Amino acid sequence: MIIIRTLEELSELTNSVEYRNSTVGFVPTMGALHEGHGSLITTAKKDNQLVICSIFVNPTQFNKVEDLEKYPRKEKEDVAILEKLGCDFLFMPSSEEIYKNYQFEGIDLKELETVMEGKYRPGHFQGVCQIVYRLFDVVKPTRAYFGLKDFQQVAVIKYMTSFFKLPVEIVACPTIREENGLALSSRNLRLSELEKQDALIIFKTLDFIQKNLTQFETISELENKALEVFKSGKLTLEYLEIVDQNTLTLLDEKNKSNLVACIAAYNNHIRLIDNMILS
Repeated sequence: MIIIRTLEELSELTNSVEYRNSTVGFVPTMGALHEGHGSLITTAKKDNQLVICSIFVNPTQFNKVEDLEKYPRKEKEDVAILEKLGCDFLFMPSSEEIYKNYQFEGIDLKELETVMEGKYRPGHFQGVCQIVYRLFDVVKPTRAYFGLKDFQQVAVIKYMTSFFKLPVEIVACPTIREENGLALSSRNLRLSELEKQDALIIFKTLDFIQKNLTQFETISELENKALEVFKSGKLTLEYLEIVDQNTLTLLDEKNKSNLVACIAAYNNHIRLIDNMILS
């Protein structure tokens, strides 16, 4: 695997005959890689002739400085994981390098930026779009792979790609979970074993919603029952929403098709998110 740290080195790669004549799968990450990231690399390898991963902890998408500072960084371990997976290239720029001579004017994300993550993390998705647009521009991939654990983020990136007519196919991949249902996340590295057990209330709540989707006349009734399930645990809820997969809003209380349940909660001071596609 070739490690690239500068835009100049990356430009040499993307202008090479091999790169220009190949299909390129791109997996953008913030590092602290786990099996979820591994599944993205594996899928990208199946679909493309070359695979490039990026590791960059993007400061513009963090709402709290302490979250940015505490975000796990495991460069040596990440490199070893990517080499084992057969990744061809790793792009690891500094903030100064990736944002050099680059300005992002922002994008009107409409309702995507006013609900759930957008509501509770103002400016977050502008930061996501800023870095993803930049990475797409310099990496020049054929396809880019994202995990559906960040369901709203995937929706935002799809919208941005369409809005700017970027020549990149967005591939959304299933959430990878531990056997007990806990969604894999880099933030799990900050949880104790007891806190990981407490975090299972998130999956328990989502599982309840999926299994009882048709048992209640309205979505609000189902949400209220699901809240009772969540409150039997120890986490602090930020939001629990059952919404349309495309609009991320709910217009019809009795329509049970094309729904996703999304949740965000605090496990002590660590914020966790998850979701489950229902229909």
